[in-house]
This record gives sequence, C-alpha cells and structure tokens, in this order.
Amino acid sequence: MNRATPRLRALAALPFVLALTAYELLLVLRYDRLPDPLATHFDAGGTADGFTGRAAFLLVSTVLLLGLGAGWTLLVRRAALWGAWATAGFTGTLFALLVRDNTDVADPARVESPLVNLTVAAGVAGGCAAVGWALTRLVPPEDAETPATDVPRLALGAHELAGWTRATGSRPLTALAVLALVATPAVLLLAPWPAALLGLLGLVVGVPGLALARIRVTVDRRGLTVRPSFASWPRVRVPLDEVAGADARDISALGDFGGWGYRVRAHRTGLVVRSGEALVVRRTGGREFAVTVPDARTAAALLNTLAERHGKV
Repeated sequence: MNRATPRLRALAALPFVLALTAYELLLVLRYDRLPDPLATHFDAGGTADGFTGRAAFLLVSTVLLLGLGAGWTLLVRRAALWGAWATAGFTGTLFALLVRDNTDVADPARVESPLVNLTVAAGVAGGCAAVGWALTRLVPPEDAETPATDVPRLALGAHELAGWTRATGSRPLTALAVLALVATPAVLLLAPWPAALLGLLGLVVGVPGLALARIRVTVDRRGLTVRPSFASWPRVRVPLDEVAGADARDISALGDFGGWGYRVRAHRTGLVVRSGEALVVRRTGGREFAVTVPDARTAAALLNTLAERHGKV
C-alpha cells in the first residue's frame, strides 16, 4: 500500500512553519507592549471575560501551533492537504489578532474581540486552503493496491456451513479516547480562550475513538461485518455479492492509512486499530476495505469460499 511521501509531509508542515515564524516574530516585536495578563477569552458580545499571563499565553499558543503542525504532518493524506493549510491559517490569524487587540492596552478588561476577527480568520483560512489544494499537484496521486494473485480458499463441503468471528482492539486507542473524554470538561472550564476550543476536540476524538477501540469482525453467510464489540451499531458490512476477493496483508497504521480509526484514502477505506495483520477485501466497484484483525488469512479464505459459492468469485 502507498505511504505518505516526504514531499507530502513537507507540504503539510510548511504552513505551520510559516504561521509559527510570523507569529513568533510578532510576539518578539510586541512582547513588551502587551499587558500582563492578557485578555484571552471573550463573551458573545466580544467583551473580555478571561485572562492569561503573558508568558503562559506565549507557551500555550506556541505549543498549540506545534501540536497541530505535528499532527497534520504525521497523519496527512494527499486529498486533505488543503486542511493542513486552512488549519494553520485560521489558528495563526486568530493568535495574531489576539496579540494585536492586546497591544498597548493598559487595562486588559477593556480589550474587545469583535466578530469580524473570526471572519478575517475564516477568510485567511479559505485562501490558505486554496493554496494547499493547488499544491496537491506536486504530490503524485495515490494509486490503488495491485490485487493479490494468491487468493486463499477454505475447503467446505457442498452442504457445510461455516462462520468466523474475532474481537480485537487497541489499548493505546482506548486510553486516548478515555483521556480525551475526561479532559473535555476540564479544558472547556479552565483553559483560556482560544485554547478552550480544544475541549471540543475531546468529544470529536473520544466518542468515535471509544467506539472503535475494540471491534468485532465476523465472516459468515451475510459477508463481512465489522462493528464495535459492545454494540451492533455503527457497523460496516460488505455483502457477499460485493466481494471480488479477499486476502491478508500486513499494514502500517500511519504509513498506509495515516492513523487509527475509520480511515478514508484514495481507492480504499479501512478500520485500523493497530499496525500488523489485516483482512483486505476487494469490492466489485474496485475499492478496497481493510480491517486489522488477527488470523486474517483464515477470515479471507472463508470469505473467498463463501463469495465463490454465492457466485461472484
């Protein structure tokens, strides 16, 4: 399977390098003109209602930009390069406007952050997204994996029935999901603006992460079914009449799919809870679906046999 190229990772890191450089330069030039503490959180009307020490603000804002940049660089895929540029543009602009609004202010309680600031940041993000989209031309497209020629089969008699099921999970993914959910209320209540917005990411990461941290993979007369171990939904199902073939492969969560969880790449999707052995199903439409699970070769052999019996392989 294809891996993110060094060029793609460099293009994903570039907007964060530019945003961080410009932002740090602005801070150096205006650091002595900023109040201590700064106004960093505002109500719906734009009036300051939260404050952060000058040194703490410098640390939090820098770490946030570095963290976002590292995440995008590590997990980026070609079709989402524009998202890295948009994120860097939006976040960097908000921080820069916050510094501007606090410059030469004697009383930080009088600082205001009008709604137009969000509009400006969104506009910059849109322009950066267009740049990122244009830069995808510099990255070769991700080609589909060449189908395997050694397709396993499981011998079954004409009247024999068989099924296969296996539960698998990821302790790191479980820990990350639980940590994200636990941290959400604390960040929303205690963190200064705009760092408090990170609290919402806890729900985005924690809820689906917990659902996908332990999954059950089943192959039977209905085809392939993948669902959370503790619930019947959400689930992914590939019926037998959509199975063009199946095999077992070793995959890298980061290198092949850009991370963990439910992943969408060019020509393929995947439910990835770890690196290693995976069941890969080629669908009749040409796309592939992969799920990381132990004993994937047995699952692939049975699925091929069932699909062949169904008249499609």
